[in-house]
This record gives sequence, C-alpha cells and structure tokens, in this order.
Amino acid sequence: MLSPEKIAIIKSTVPVLEKHGVEITTRFYQLLFESHPELLNVFNQANQKRGRQQTALANAVYAAASHIENLGEILDEVKLIAHKHRSLGIKPEQYPIVGENLLKAIKDVLGDAATDEIIDAWSDAYNMIADAFIGIEADLYQQASEQPGGWKDFRKFVVDRKVEESSVITSFYLKPKDQKEIAQFIPGQYISVKVEVPDEKYTQIREYSLSDSPGKNYYRISVKREDEMNNSPEGVVSNYLHSKIQEGDTIEISAPAGVFTLDTNTNQPVVLISGGVGVTPLMSMLNSLVDSQSRKDIYFIHSAINSEYHAFKDHVEKLSSEHDNIKSFVCYEKPTEDDQKNKNYDKEGYLDLNWLHSILPSNEASFYFCGPIPFMKAVYGALKQWQVSEEHIHYEFFGPAGTLEGNGDFEPALDD
Repeated sequence: MLSPEKIAIIKSTVPVLEKHGVEITTRFYQLLFESHPELLNVFNQANQKRGRQQTALANAVYAAASHIENLGEILDEVKLIAHKHRSLGIKPEQYPIVGENLLKAIKDVLGDAATDEIIDAWSDAYNMIADAFIGIEADLYQQASEQPGGWKDFRKFVVDRKVEESSVITSFYLKPKDQKEIAQFIPGQYISVKVEVPDEKYTQIREYSLSDSPGKNYYRISVKREDEMNNSPEGVVSNYLHSKIQEGDTIEISAPAGVFTLDTNTNQPVVLISGGVGVTPLMSMLNSLVDSQSRKDIYFIHSAINSEYHAFKDHVEKLSSEHDNIKSFVCYEKPTEDDQKNKNYDKEGYLDLNWLHSILPSNEASFYFCGPIPFMKAVYGALKQWQVSEEHIHYEFFGPAGTLEGNGDFEPALDD
C-alpha cells in the first residue's frame, strides 16, 4: 500500500494528467517501441496511428490516479484491460519495461515540474497497479488453460468454412488443428487472431468477437474488410483474411476472453442494438438465447448503410418469424433504390430516441449495444435520456476502450 503522503502526491497530479495525459502516453509509446521494438509484435499499429491506444492508456492512467487510494472502485475497468492483456499474451516480465518508459515519458513531457518526489511516488504507484494486473491476469491465464478444452497463449485452428455475409463482412468457421475439444465461452466474448502477413515486418494480432453461440465444435468470427477511406489506410489484417486466407488454411488464436457478456440471470426483456460489424457479439447473444429456448422478449435492432452492407439479415428474419418472442428492426442510413422499392427496412437515417420509443414498449430492459463510436455515443445518449438504469446498459468497444461521454475524438471506423 502507498503511504498517505504518496497518495496525496499522486492525487495532486490528477489535473496534470487530465491536461497532458495523451501527450504523455504518446511519448511513452515512442520510447517503448524505440527501446523494445519486439513489442510491435503485440500492439495494434492501426490503433497507434489513429491515436486510440494513446487515448485509452491516458484514460486508464487518469482513472488509476483518481482512485489510487482505492483501486477497487475501478475494478471493472481493470478486468476489461486484463482480459485484453490475457488475450494478447501479455506477460509479467513486460510490466517493468512499461513502467520504466512511462516514468521517462512523464519526465520528458512535464520537465522540471516532474520532481524527484513526484517520480518516486509514481514509481511506487505504478508497481502497485502492475501487481494488481499481474495477479488478475495470472488467474485469467489459469482459467483459460485449465478449463475443459482450454489452452494457454495461442493455438492453431483451421479455417473450415468461409462464408460471405455482406459486401464487406465475411465469416470464418474455425476448428482446432489438433481436432481436440475447444473451450466454451460466454456470448459476447472475443478471441485474438495472430497472423504473419507477407511484407509486414511484425506479427499482427487482432481481436474479433465470436459471432455464433457457444456449444459448437467450432468458433465463428465475422470480419469486416476495412478499405482505404478518408485518409485512413486499409486494414492490414482484415484484408489479409478476406483476400488471402482460404478454407483449409491455418491461423493461430487465443482462448475466448472479454467482459461484455450476456447476463442470463435476469427475466428482463433483452434489447440488442448493433451498428455495422458491431452485430457480431450481439449475434452470438441472439443465437445463444434461441439455443437455450429463452422465452423472454428479445428485440434485435440493427443499423447499416443499406442492404448491401447488412450481415445476417436473412438469419435474423428467419429467427423472428419462427419465434414470437423475437422482434427485429432495421435502420438504413442510405437505402438503395431496391431497398426503397422492397421496403425491407423500418427506418431511414439514424437511430434516435423517438424511434426507440416507437418500437420498444418501455425502458425496463437489459440493453446491449456495439458498433462504431459515433453510433454508440448516439445509442448511449438516447438510453441515458430515456433514463435507462446504468446497471442495465452494456456495451463493447472494438479496440481500445474509450468514453461515450462528450464528443470525443475517435474515428468512426470499426477496428480492422
């Protein structure tokens, strides 16, 4: 535990972190990759270029400093990050490397304002925070490896099937190369995919939500091909998977992880709201509810550009026609002429509170949503305006965690 004096010093730096946090974390990553370029095999460079990783780390450091006297208050955030670390294969011996470069970055950015007293307090604080992560992650590694069908780090899987779901989304059905049992998962969780992309210097790792229900002899991921757009380069891994990985090919994946999961211990209605490829974890939830023969009311609301981009459309329509407790609704931002002619959507434009009022009987439900950041901000804002209880609002960021409060500065594209 930190002394009261060092806690006071850390708390005094909170306003500085709020102002200079992203500058500090940007400098941190520069120092980290200069001294340990091998870590480029772990970090998503697309998120680095977009600034998302820097912002996420700045938010995490700020939160830790704000609650340094009681880290239990941010336990949910710590667990979210720990799951990602376990999925990526982060090891205890990497934490001192991070700490050393973080302290250097604080000193570089703040200059003389970062006194020896402040650096010493932050050194102790970082070690305490690192120990918390290492302990939680050790438990997660043990759980992942010791569960039936589980494993540690990465395991080879074969692409059994490759199915086009829309003009930009393709599903990959993955079976273990050793043909042994695979671990179960909770609907909403994800896996990390590790690939060696030709002409890329470093290994590429990306996290993809599992898009089918558990209990199968395969895992399914449904990947959006990220094309070059608005000065953003094409997604390295998503394009490689779409264009190069074929049925019969082998990739490596980590065991399922994640804290965005379906709560089955409530009888409340379930509202699943997705935008674009954010449909993937919610599809797992929907299929799981159907497989378990749940009788609770289920509302599946999906937003897409138009039918060409709409994945799993036929599947959801089939489920809603076969189960009277499932109701589905579609919002198209820019419907095609055929969409308009066939009237195969319920709303044109963007999802908003007025529309939610018109299709949902009340705000007494468990809400789950996922999609591009602007979409998620709109959904979150609508639910808060509708006075939905915070405990009934559940969401997942693709990539580094961010905030749904305020305008933010995230790019709208989903993670590749």
